[in-house]
Amino acid sequence: MIDFSNAPQPLKEPGRASAEDGLVILDGPNGVAITLTADAARKTGHSLVAAAEIAERQAMGRG
Repeated sequence: MIDFSNAPQPLKEPGRASAEDGLVILDGPNGVAITLTADAARKTGHSLVAAAEIAERQAMGRG
């Protein structure tokens, strides 16, 4: 039997992005923070939107 009680749970709080000194800082829940170049932030944003659209379609298929 597999114990999933310690498995990470998906977060429902969105992160908050800000720009400072030419960099993008993404602050998330539980103290998670990353600093990205503008290019990396833009690419991450596009990737997140694409993945969210796929995840929404997958969730609709289950319901």
